[in-house]
Amino acid sequence: MKPLLLRLHRWTTIVFAVPLAIVIVTGLILSFEPILQDTAARGLTLPASRIVALIAEHDPEGKARGLAIRAYEDRLVIQGVGEGGSKDIALSTGREVDDGDRFMLSDLFGESRYIHEHLLFDQRWLVTATTIAMVVLIVLGLLMGWPRIRNTISGWHQATAWFLLPLVILSPVTGLMIAFGVTLAGPQPIQDRAALPSIREAVEMLGRDRDLAGLIWLRNRGGRLLARVNEGGRFSVYQVSRSAVRASPANWPRGLHEGNSFGLMTGIMVVVTSLALIGLMVTGLTLWVRRTFLRKRHRNRLPPAGAPA
Repeated sequence: MKPLLLRLHRWTTIVFAVPLAIVIVTGLILSFEPILQDTAARGLTLPASRIVALIAEHDPEGKARGLAIRAYEDRLVIQGVGEGGSKDIALSTGREVDDGDRFMLSDLFGESRYIHEHLLFDQRWLVTATTIAMVVLIVLGLLMGWPRIRNTISGWHQATAWFLLPLVILSPVTGLMIAFGVTLAGPQPIQDRAALPSIREAVEMLGRDRDLAGLIWLRNRGGRLLARVNEGGRFSVYQVSRSAVRASPANWPRGLHEGNSFGLMTGIMVVVTSLALIGLMVTGLTLWVRRTFLRKRHRNRLPPAGAPA
């Protein structure tokens, strides 16, 4: 069975090599985002009154549909206003910032997230198929038996897969749970739109009990006004209505996949997982290329048929 399993393992990798590489590399880029958000927020103080004043200055008509705070770029983004559909405000000066064509770190994260979830042409189905293929590769590797740990490319490939197995398998499994809408939190009630406060009111309500340096975004999602807040490295989601601010049940698959469930260590865990997946793919393809090249060279050295020994 082992030669058959090895052949299936090898060809599954080759068939999905390109989308696998794209998903893994963009995942590595995204794994640094929660770490940067948490690190930047720890050195920032941002009372609700400061955000309310900036909204009042740059959105006097109250048209804002949401906002985002990118502490690692010193930015408050007010969504739903301005010529481009949003305004970037510098938190340090309170002035609107026009970066023109300058590529920002948030642009890198945004593009990477889109590619990670859609690839290049809205191919969610291919991302899901690639994630399933990743799980299949792990299962095939397990079925091939215990590793032979040696100081070779094959030895490093097997050692990485076995010693980091919990992390390696957690990433694609949680990715599939996100793709199929599994939250382990149960359905959330949809709010009456009349009960939704304005963005300015929601900021005031959120700021009554906490400093808002950890506020990541506030926006309407699925008929609910939700706020994502960094609380010591753990990203929590709150549902805001005119009556109260209620914590939503934790979405464990997403939190573990993105690296924001248990603070900074979860983010580092996701970085290590991404590097391990890259290492597995590079060593696996290297083994395939070497095997193919050596087999071809061996065939070229064979004497022609019918030649004397």
